[in-house]
Amino acid sequence: MKKLQLKIPVLLPQVPNEKDTCVQRLINDLEAEEGLERVHIADEKEDSVPLLCFHYDPDVISIDRIQSLAERTGAKITEKYGHLLIEVDGIRHTRHARNIEKSLLNIEGVLEASANAGGIIRLEYDKRKTNIETINVRLEKENVQVKKSSSGHENGFKCSDKTSDVLNKEEQSSQHPHHKDKDGQYLNEVDSHGAGEEHSHSHGGVFGKNIELMFAIICGVLLGIGFGLSFVAVPQWISLACYIGAYFFGGFYTAKEAVETVAKGGFEIDFLMLVAAIGAAILGEWAEGALLLFLFSLGHALEHYAMNKARKSIAALAELAPKTALLKKNGKTEEVGIEKLNIGDIIVVKPNTKISADGVVVDGQSSVNQASITGESVPVDKVPVEDIEKEYSEVDDINDENRVFAGTINGNNTLEIKVIKAAKDSTLSRLVQLVNEAQTQKSPTQLLTDRFEKYFVPSVLILVGILLFAFLVIDEPFSASFYRAMAVLVAASPCALAISTPSAVLSGVARAARGGVLIKGGRPLEDLGELTALAFDKTGTLTEGKPKLTQVVALGDISDNELLKIVVAVESLSDHPLAKAVVRDGKERLEGEEIPDASNLEAVLGKGIKATLGNDKIYVGNLDLYEGLDESTPSDKITTKVRGLEGGGNTTMLIRKNKEYIGIIALMDTPREAAKKTLSELKEIGIKRMIMLTGDNQKVADAVAEEIGLTDAWGSLLPEEKVEAIKKLKEKESKVAMVGDGVNDAPAMANSTVGIAMGAAGSDVALETADIALMADKLETLPFAIGLSRQSKSIIKQNLWVSLGIVALLIPATIFSFANIGVAVVIHEGSTLLVVFNALRLLAYKK
Repeated sequence: MKKLQLKIPVLLPQVPNEKDTCVQRLINDLEAEEGLERVHIADEKEDSVPLLCFHYDPDVISIDRIQSLAERTGAKITEKYGHLLIEVDGIRHTRHARNIEKSLLNIEGVLEASANAGGIIRLEYDKRKTNIETINVRLEKENVQVKKSSSGHENGFKCSDKTSDVLNKEEQSSQHPHHKDKDGQYLNEVDSHGAGEEHSHSHGGVFGKNIELMFAIICGVLLGIGFGLSFVAVPQWISLACYIGAYFFGGFYTAKEAVETVAKGGFEIDFLMLVAAIGAAILGEWAEGALLLFLFSLGHALEHYAMNKARKSIAALAELAPKTALLKKNGKTEEVGIEKLNIGDIIVVKPNTKISADGVVVDGQSSVNQASITGESVPVDKVPVEDIEKEYSEVDDINDENRVFAGTINGNNTLEIKVIKAAKDSTLSRLVQLVNEAQTQKSPTQLLTDRFEKYFVPSVLILVGILLFAFLVIDEPFSASFYRAMAVLVAASPCALAISTPSAVLSGVARAARGGVLIKGGRPLEDLGELTALAFDKTGTLTEGKPKLTQVVALGDISDNELLKIVVAVESLSDHPLAKAVVRDGKERLEGEEIPDASNLEAVLGKGIKATLGNDKIYVGNLDLYEGLDESTPSDKITTKVRGLEGGGNTTMLIRKNKEYIGIIALMDTPREAAKKTLSELKEIGIKRMIMLTGDNQKVADAVAEEIGLTDAWGSLLPEEKVEAIKKLKEKESKVAMVGDGVNDAPAMANSTVGIAMGAAGSDVALETADIALMADKLETLPFAIGLSRQSKSIIKQNLWVSLGIVALLIPATIFSFANIGVAVVIHEGSTLLVVFNALRLLAYKK
């Protein structure tokens, strides 16, 4: 059995990431092919790109056959399935969002739909059965208006221009003139707002978007007038007319939603409130019914306002980038829209203005305020790159001092910037896109409350049905039993429960984004708040990631300089961070001396490298490299020398030329300045175990751990052993987070409860692979992220206790007539507003 690895983006250019269901579809289809034993997502990545690993029998199927089969199957899936992320206006509350989800799922061909009260809808659909126009028609029928819509290839892996053209053509074509929903009803396509279009008009009537609030206020005014007139000597019909008017304005939206939902065969919990109000009117309690509708409609309007406040906090991110840029061509500048900028263009950024595109500085020096992207409060100094002609769009490790981001603010000097990303692919655009996607991801608590409601609501209806016939058991008129049943309906309506978790998740994600932390949904937000153990990668996470050459020890007759020339020649072929440090510092020590050319580099994972220099075979690596290599093992004296250097916290490399050991070099990666203080803060907020996982030897790991205050240090780990270490930690600690760069640590992150990537602003892959991305390469952001998550978890619990506690209190109170409809609705709506505004406290969370 042999293995073959292919890049997932080549096979499926549209999917957002390797976790998408289309990847699993591709795997399922391919595993059915003869000769393919197993197909799975590989743990490691190539050039930061996710891979699909094929285990195949070469006697049955060839590599060429596998490749063509995979590409053909991927093309079929790409042609068949589409992905949409839609921003809409008009979702009034969480229950309305659920109804929209159900309505969209009722369209034949829609496979997955998730909507939230913040106005974001995520869809996956079968292109053969439905299309974007049909989805827009259904949304318009639900009285929501599409503001923006992005398809899969816009927020997925980068693909070739050719592929993009094909996708654009496919989406612009209308393949089906009519579509059925799952009940067989035909949907006629009408002129609707296309994907990606902006609305230029308002849909709120004379009062604009505040029409619901205006209706609630008018209801309250009419209620007040009617109630006041009941104490004045005027005809009773005048007071009654005011109450009827209050009923109309207070119940308009509730009745509209309820009728539409019931007509589709669904059930709207708000309908119970309407029934209770009508019941009160039948019993002659017009004032109480009008009060119920006034407070209920006012509560909904304020809930909508509060959720919009959190949503606007996220939407503000999208407004950070300027709409135009000063493009420099042939020595002249002209103002152009940012969508017209191409990779490689030079733009001019004047002092104290916003930067229009992601790029590298090619001329000028200035300080840039990056708080909007990375959360850093202090401006960062920027200087030009050394090679202004170089193509930087595919370079991952651009220095912070050279890189700039769209939406950040230039300081007091003019900068010239070379564009390295198109506007739609900028870090800011990706951040907004991922935050919007995160809003649609339901947390474990929300899923639990959704399941609870499925059983709770029918139970309430059964209870109300029983209470209607209480007059048969106890001595009271039917009107009293009916009134009690209506009061219980009001008391038991789970409005506060429905909004308690989504409001907290939306506020938490929004606050995190403002602080330079991307949290991808409710699950990582809640999980991070429950952690007691953190695992850290060492290099670049706890340390500076810039090791320095500290010692050169020549063995035998060779000089230090000759040893350095050999090592630099071999390490020049490698892109490992330690190799780069050896080359950088070695060349500096050699002061321009000529370095020979090595060839035939071969890496031995986690141990070292070997290469050819002239007629000699050169080995450079740790002691493990030479164990079992051949009979020429290091002497005890050399081993003792290596161990001594490692005991001082150095990373050592032993060099062998053919059969002779010719020297030792030592490097040290110093801990970050903020590491010790950050780990201390983490202990204060309840993190009990902090473990370092590193490929460095155990003595180096122990030295670093002791210096910065870690509880554990596990050294000499290969990448696959880091995965096993995470699994072992999860068995003991239940939930474990892995903190790293999001690229080299991707396998360990995938197996942790929460994967946390640092410095994600400069890495597309880190943004995609991590559950939580710290945009700045700063360890000190971690306590803020964990503290915010813990506060979010705490607020979710508070909201659940309030919402369930109020229901538990009001149901018996109304059953035993301790509370009437008026009291029940005041407490009920008060609890709904309380949980929403409690959640909004997260927007003001301080670092």
